[in-house]
Amino acid sequence: MKHSFDALIIGAGQAGPSLAGRLTAAGWTVGFVERKNFGGTCVNTGCTPTKAMIASAKAAHTLRQATSYGLPSAGSFTVDLAQVVARKDSIVAASRASLEKWLTQMPGCTVFRDTARFLSPTTMQVGNEVLEAQHIFLNVGGRPAIPSLPGLEQVAYLTSSTILALEELPTHLVVVGAGAVGLEFAQLFRRLGSQVTIVERSPRLLPHDDEDVAAAVADILTSEGITLRLGAECISVGQEDGQPVVHVSCEEDPAPSRGSHLLLAMGRQPNTDDLQLEKAGLHANGRGYLPVDEELRTTVPGIWALGDCNGKGAFTHTSYNDFEIVAANLLDHGQRRVSDRLPVLAIYLDPPFAKVGMTEAEVRAAGTPALMGKRPMTKVGRAVEKGETKGFIKVLVHAETDQILGASIVGVGSDEAIHCIITAMYAQQTAAFMRRNVFIHPTVAELIPTVFGELKPLEAAG
Repeated sequence: MKHSFDALIIGAGQAGPSLAGRLTAAGWTVGFVERKNFGGTCVNTGCTPTKAMIASAKAAHTLRQATSYGLPSAGSFTVDLAQVVARKDSIVAASRASLEKWLTQMPGCTVFRDTARFLSPTTMQVGNEVLEAQHIFLNVGGRPAIPSLPGLEQVAYLTSSTILALEELPTHLVVVGAGAVGLEFAQLFRRLGSQVTIVERSPRLLPHDDEDVAAAVADILTSEGITLRLGAECISVGQEDGQPVVHVSCEEDPAPSRGSHLLLAMGRQPNTDDLQLEKAGLHANGRGYLPVDEELRTTVPGIWALGDCNGKGAFTHTSYNDFEIVAANLLDHGQRRVSDRLPVLAIYLDPPFAKVGMTEAEVRAAGTPALMGKRPMTKVGRAVEKGETKGFIKVLVHAETDQILGASIVGVGSDEAIHCIITAMYAQQTAAFMRRNVFIHPTVAELIPTVFGELKPLEAAG
């Protein structure tokens, strides 16, 4: 059976449902396709479940630290992972159900539950149905990438998706990969009671961030008993006595890492490989992403790519902004562009790391005349009061224009405090403006104006 709509939206991740809401409110008819769980990565295997479990891990960690807060010892206890997972699942299920209800009851929106594949630039096959539209929005998301490690086919392994279904705590979790996903799961499971080893090819953590950031994050992890195996070249995996073994070639220690469970956290890939792109005249790049312009239009007129599949930022906040860009330009006669947004991210360790704009290394490499301000969390009253003094606040400012170039914050409340600087940068405000702000005491953010008042010259890269 053939159905005609004004628009087709493929995928119920962050950008899709909101776009459906805007289009139907404007009088468009929408065919909406989701083959699995509503909510995409964020709701089902990303932000929502991981942050729910991180909250449980934080509670366990705090209990173990009771005496450092002048409280009686909580004693030894064992975490029941099944209960932690059940709490997580209830939060995910509620979010997913709410989203599904909204879409299925949305006037002007017809939901189809199957895999969509192109038949032409304007038609797609969805199960036994053929859907046609002059506007097609691909919001197909991504999934964990599986690297071609020698020996992998012989070993049971977990990904960032499958590890969420574990109901028994690993005795020893070996994490291969030290990006945001690997680091968050490492600390999460360590705090729940597992031994944890991180194996990473790079000689340091977070190679795209500054060395002081990497050192601070390494200190957070090692202080909690996590073993770091950095500079691990020639990684391969095997099995001994029914358990996974990761073989590495490290200068300091070439011994293999043995554990009860293996987590692969070595990146993600877009879900574009089964769309039959060639029938629409589309071509993914070498990594599977769909090239788009500043307004998220693909090379084929009438087809857009949003969210994780376009290579413009694999974050919930960038995906939602993709929706805002497309909706504004289509419906509001706007001229919004991808390049309007600042590069921002947070890694939800405890304490977290957040950043905006340029790093110190990028500023030095560019030879930009700059000033830098930096304050350790040991000199932030709110951090001291909370007993969480690891990390620092660092800001970078153009020495000639006084414009803010970027900031990195490692420490308690950084994921919220960074927004003071993000907002100022969007408003194109200066360091002088920031120094005049009066923030609430006692907070972490209140020290941001102070840091802008302690700027010193940053030597140009030699």
